[in-house]
Amino acid sequence: MDHQLNICIFEDEGYKSLLPLTYMRPTWGLRCGMTVLLEKILRSLKAKEFSLHCRDYLAETIKKGNLASVAINKLPASSACVFINGRILAGEDLPKRLVFLDDDEVLVSGNQVAAARLTGKRLEFFKKALDHPLSALDFEPLKLDVRFRHVELPLITYPWELVRENARQITKDFMAIIKAGSVKGVVHESAVIYGKDLVKVDDGAQVMACAVLDARNGPIYIGRGVEVHPHTRINGPCYIGEKTKVLGGKIREGCSIGPMCKVNGELEGTIIQGYTNKQHDGFIGHSYIGEWVNLGAGTTNSDLKNNYGKVKVFVEGKETDSGEMFVGSFIGDHTKTGIGTMLNTGTVIGVACNIFGVGMPPKYMPSFSWGGFAGFTEHKLDEAIKTARIAMDRRGIAMTAADEILLRKIFELTSKDRSGVV
Repeated sequence: MDHQLNICIFEDEGYKSLLPLTYMRPTWGLRCGMTVLLEKILRSLKAKEFSLHCRDYLAETIKKGNLASVAINKLPASSACVFINGRILAGEDLPKRLVFLDDDEVLVSGNQVAAARLTGKRLEFFKKALDHPLSALDFEPLKLDVRFRHVELPLITYPWELVRENARQITKDFMAIIKAGSVKGVVHESAVIYGKDLVKVDDGAQVMACAVLDARNGPIYIGRGVEVHPHTRINGPCYIGEKTKVLGGKIREGCSIGPMCKVNGELEGTIIQGYTNKQHDGFIGHSYIGEWVNLGAGTTNSDLKNNYGKVKVFVEGKETDSGEMFVGSFIGDHTKTGIGTMLNTGTVIGVACNIFGVGMPPKYMPSFSWGGFAGFTEHKLDEAIKTARIAMDRRGIAMTAADEILLRKIFELTSKDRSGVV
């Protein structure tokens, strides 16, 4: 790729089938394995300079950390640009699979645009489309004089695909990033490690007495500042993000737990985006949980039907057959569950819900739902924001104006979803 070539990771309308997980982040910000999808794409392409594209109302909230100086929804001056779909689950072989035969070309995987290379006037024309999530209609005018070529590239379409791929992605990421086991933190002499060559305990981490790390079936990464408390068992493949506290219990294979979480009880095949509390007993399996979620004591989900059938999940307002036997719950950011909440297979709960005293809620709960045994109503927006601000402050993170604006935007966007449901 020449020095005048820009790389733009774009978001398309596929974000809709990944809701509620994508209400508060672009598709390329979803976690799978040890990293989010964006990091996998950049690592595979060895890209140091790039731009990003997302829904306009997300732009301000992602301008932080390593992305603070990255161009968002605008392209730096360049003679050519490669657009890459942020839903690609990139492996180390992506450069070999992402090959363009012409200066201008669109690569299609299945019926979805996976990537495109555009130059000159075509690029200038296409820049006008960067004010919204891209769709097939945005690429349609290019068919007049640009070749569309079918390729095989893995695109994440539904939330359960992230969960299904997570264990494999932890292993791939570990081998690409960490490469071999090592102990930089403190491991108590009574802790037991199986498969030390595949266990990384990073700086400032503590593995306390009587903890067990079992990497015989896959690698384990214990991030910076993590605390693994006594009588915890962690089975690989597993990723524990920075400053998370594992307070006991069983972390079974295939779990990715993002930064600054508190977890306990039993987890299996589950992704937690970050900043979430599951501090008490209860089982969570084959699920994806957003940020700033609090699961009350005893919150448990089913991830397997009694008849071992395929699980149906609500996607864009209708039940969709996942084709999977093991599917748990998908829970949006800032949602809280009360003690003893039980979630059915394939349950979907939106952003900023407050669910309590209900036993087993419906399989679909729209964003800003509030209620329990007496029924459900709308979670008052100002109260939801107040609770979110308190939760963030407890982690030492201040809610920004952009964070509040985003919650207000999601409340507005989801108002029709609550009509007739709560």
